[in-house]
Amino acid sequence: MTLFVDTSVWSLALRRDAASASPEVRVLTDAIQSGETIVTTGLVLQELLQGFSGPRARRQIIEHFSALPLITPDRRDHVDAAEIRNTCRRKGLQLGTIDALLAQVCLRHGLVMLSADRDFHRIAPYVGLQVWSDTARPH
Repeated sequence: MTLFVDTSVWSLALRRDAASASPEVRVLTDAIQSGETIVTTGLVLQELLQGFSGPRARRQIIEHFSALPLITPDRRDHVDAAEIRNTCRRKGLQLGTIDALLAQVCLRHGLVMLSADRDFHRIAPYVGLQVWSDTARPH
């Protein structure tokens, strides 16, 4: 299983005071220790860098992320992400533009989304997104 780790999980894992004990952080930690493939995109890196302050934190984030394969969304991903957002809206679900694009990247590359953001769990059945859940099965 190749994991796409959302900003929400990285943020919990990289807290300065203490990393979260959430199941998603535990899965991320286990995946890193076992050498499982974890991928990211520039949007996640950007969101993290915007959320942390100080040059030391910035350097550490950039260093950690330099080891991860970076997926770059293409034109088709943006078109398909708009359709994901429209599908969700028709179902009465709100989804932000960036989250729609992250979901599309996961769909195109067959990735399992690891996120603490419940919005991804809510949209998964409508768009075919595989989201890791603490019941140990993507859905």
